[in-house]
Amino acid sequence: MIPSRRALLTGAVASLIAAPLLAEDRNALPLALNGAWRQGGYAFGRTAPRALIFVDGEALTTASTAGLFVIGFDRDAGPTTQIEVRSGDRSARRTLDIAPYAFPSTSVNGLPPSTVEPSDPALLARIQQEIALKTEGFASRIDTDDFKDGFVWPLENYRVSSAWGAQRVLNGTPARPHYGIDLAAPQGSVIRAPADGRIAFVRPDMHFEGGLTLIDHGQGLISCYLHQSRLDVALGQRVRRGDALGRVGMTGRATGPHLCWRMKWRDRNLDPSLMVGAQAPETLA
Repeated sequence: MIPSRRALLTGAVASLIAAPLLAEDRNALPLALNGAWRQGGYAFGRTAPRALIFVDGEALTTASTAGLFVIGFDRDAGPTTQIEVRSGDRSARRTLDIAPYAFPSTSVNGLPPSTVEPSDPALLARIQQEIALKTEGFASRIDTDDFKDGFVWPLENYRVSSAWGAQRVLNGTPARPHYGIDLAAPQGSVIRAPADGRIAFVRPDMHFEGGLTLIDHGQGLISCYLHQSRLDVALGQRVRRGDALGRVGMTGRATGPHLCWRMKWRDRNLDPSLMVGAQAPETLA
């Protein structure tokens, strides 16, 4: 059974949002963390301004001027993740236990064959070109912390028609996991920015995604809006929470009007619904 909006919110608040962690060593760099520490989840952090952030030994991002940063855990993340912050000769390190999640399996039938197993050479060339365009959009790295106040739902009225992370079977053929949460809504419903950010990509006619918009929320955190019937923003535009992005449609690979809402942190696929209502740590004390 597909979870309801209330169930998603209740689950996120009651069982997925980890309690804040604070640095215990007085000589260590200050570090506070909270978030949803599960596969597809995230951690918000606060530390010294402009501290360098390491994830499992790799330097991946830098804290904002307010000391805020975000880390994402992929759908198939392992059981632990180590986060280390460094500034000058001071540092702090935390190892987080990442909870596994039992992702469902869903079947979608009635899709045009060209959107499941494309074979036409011209179409395959187009798909490769679009992959290159999307890759450039996902590479956006604005130096902000627009994620700090968390997210709201991008639609006012909707029904969750497909859970995030589900293993997909398309027209009877096993496919990649579904890295979005599908929100069924009437055709033409207004899609609104769930958090501040800058438009990193916008295109009306992608083969699989149809009308597609990407928003960069800072430090490599990018949210995605698929299958739009109309796009109301431009590349590079600054958007605020609540601004209209476009309209719900069924363009690209879709069998009915809905918004597929996705999120990535760098190359990791995240469940955007887990950030609804979340906020970064306010203090280090």
